[in-house]
Amino acid sequence: MDGAKRESGRRVLVLNGPNLNLLGRREPDQYGHTTLKEIEDELRSYAASQVAEVRFVQSNHEGELIDAIHKAIGWADAMIVNAASLTHSSVGLRDAIIAAAIPTVEVHLSNIYRREEFRHRSLIADVAAGQITGFGAFSYRLGMEAALYLLDKKGS
Repeated sequence: MDGAKRESGRRVLVLNGPNLNLLGRREPDQYGHTTLKEIEDELRSYAASQVAEVRFVQSNHEGELIDAIHKAIGWADAMIVNAASLTHSSVGLRDAIIAAAIPTVEVHLSNIYRREEFRHRSLIADVAAGQITGFGAFSYRLGMEAALYLLDKKGS
C-alpha cells in the first residue's frame, strides 16, 4: 500500500501556525471546540480513504514552519497551510511557499474578511492555488479535497 501511495503522487503536508495547538480551548466562539488533534485525526482518516498520505506540522515559531516547507520539497505533492497570525505578516513563509513550488491551499477556521481589518490581508493568498476561509474545522476537510483535486487535475 505504501508503494501505491508513493506512485499515486498524493502526499500532503498540513502546516499549522502559531496558537493552533490551543484549538478547542482558545476563543471557542471564534474557532470552535474542535481540537487540532481531532482535525488531524479526521484528515488522516479522510486521506487514507482517498489513498493519500498526510503529514502534520504545527509550530509557534516562524522558522520551524519555513524549515518544514523546505523539508517537504521532494516529498509533498501538495500543502495545506493555516499560517494563523503569520498569514498577515510573514514574508519569509510566503517566500518559502514560492521557493518550494508545491501547490498550496490556504485555510482558515474563521472568515478572515469578517474580522479585524489587519486580518483582511493575506501574504499567502496570491501564491496559493486557492483559499478556504470561515468554515471552522471543516475548512481543513475542504482544503484536503481541494489539494487532492489539484493533484488529480495535474495528473490527468
